[in-house]
Amino acid sequence: MDDIKLSQCFITVDDADEAIVFYRDALGLEVRNDVGYEGMRWVILGSPAQPDVAVVLETPLPDPHASEADREAVKDLLAKGLLRGAIFSTEDVDATFERIRSAGFEVLQEPVDQHYGVRDCAFRDPAGNMIRFAQPKV
Repeated sequence: MDDIKLSQCFITVDDADEAIVFYRDALGLEVRNDVGYEGMRWVILGSPAQPDVAVVLETPLPDPHASEADREAVKDLLAKGLLRGAIFSTEDVDATFERIRSAGFEVLQEPVDQHYGVRDCAFRDPAGNMIRFAQPKV
């Protein structure tokens, strides 16, 4: 069987420059590429600890054939915070929480021990996506 690994995940954002402040400056991801094409933009970031995994920030519905109604529907869902975000792992969720909170981002959940085996917290990125940070309980 082939060795299948995650290489990219996509997060929809409405303002890539605002999102970069969150993902690069507060989370510490590095910007690997920034590509624009026909009004669309993809910012590729990644953790130095995972050089083979990319987090791609993309404009809402980056399909040149999408209807304007579909684009507006995705923008509405994003504005309501209803699109899925991501869960990052960390060795120290409390320190991660304090670093992101002190950068001024919206807290959704302070660090808490969950019954399913992690200590986690959650924030909203500038686009409204829920981004969680989890540390396995020892």
